[in-house]
Amino acid sequence: MFLDQLTRTIEAEDDGDIAGGMRISGASGGEGSALTEMGVSATVHGGELLALGYTVDQVVHDYGDLCQAITDLAVERDAPFSVDHFRTLNRCLDNAIADAVTEFAAQRDVEVARRQVEDENERLGFFAHELRNHLHVAKLAFAALESGRLPVGGSTGAVLRRSLGSMEGLINDSLAAVRDAALAPLHPRIFSLAIFLADAGRVAQLYAADTGCVLRISEVDAQFAIEGNRELLMAALGNLLQNAFKFTRPGSEVTLRAQTSAYSINIDVEDCCGGLPEGSADTMFKPFKQGFDDKRGLGLGLSIARRSVEADRGRLTVQDRPGKGCVFTISLPLRGLA
Repeated sequence: MFLDQLTRTIEAEDDGDIAGGMRISGASGGEGSALTEMGVSATVHGGELLALGYTVDQVVHDYGDLCQAITDLAVERDAPFSVDHFRTLNRCLDNAIADAVTEFAAQRDVEVARRQVEDENERLGFFAHELRNHLHVAKLAFAALESGRLPVGGSTGAVLRRSLGSMEGLINDSLAAVRDAALAPLHPRIFSLAIFLADAGRVAQLYAADTGCVLRISEVDAQFAIEGNRELLMAALGNLLQNAFKFTRPGSEVTLRAQTSAYSINIDVEDCCGGLPEGSADTMFKPFKQGFDDKRGLGLGLSIARRSVEADRGRLTVQDRPGKGCVFTISLPLRGLA
């Protein structure tokens, strides 16, 4: 396209139609060049190169390669061009490069701004989602204690204290992020798998009581351990359990179990939701995507859970069991307690 526009520019100017040549390729210095034929096509070209993943240097080199090919071909064919034609070639290249680079930079700025907005929305969504989850657990625990049948110093009181502590931690981390423009680094540590599942189970029992469903938890050997950030992994498992009780059929059950191999631990959360909607398994881990028609949440829980698990070199996957339910699995490296 550039070669065709260059040829027609030269032909018009050779015929004395200077204005016609300018309409095709623009004047020297690039004034108004974006409105010419060459300017329009160069603008499109710059946007296409951005979409293909090229850098701004490659945009410039693209036209530089074309110039080199033209001059090399002139030498090979023994067809030197005149000074006027060479000046026209340089003018066309200059205008085309300017328009392509301008559009490339403009679209790149838009893309960067869009990504920044998405990242900020995801960070805010993470905070709101986790805060709401901890608040929900605290309210369930408080309601159970308010009935007067349970001691404040028992396991339900401990759940309430942990939930309030987690909320405080979220708020403090967010304030630190605002102050320092970055979250503090995470420090992995080793902790008991059995105690981890037991703590998750105490919270899940509140979900079970609230929904009228049954929670089943498998026993785990006390010698096994997980290495990672306990708070984030607990939040990830809590999200899976909350979703399980949210979508499982009334009166059915949710199963929490752990299976170990020589090198890894798989923590499964199995529900009786009836199976996943077609195609949702491929998108449900993306931010603001929801696997079911329920729109009460933000669609961030599974995205946050996967990110938390992957931060500790783990994997979060889902297995659909059509007509029955689904199984979410957290896979992590296995460690032994000293």
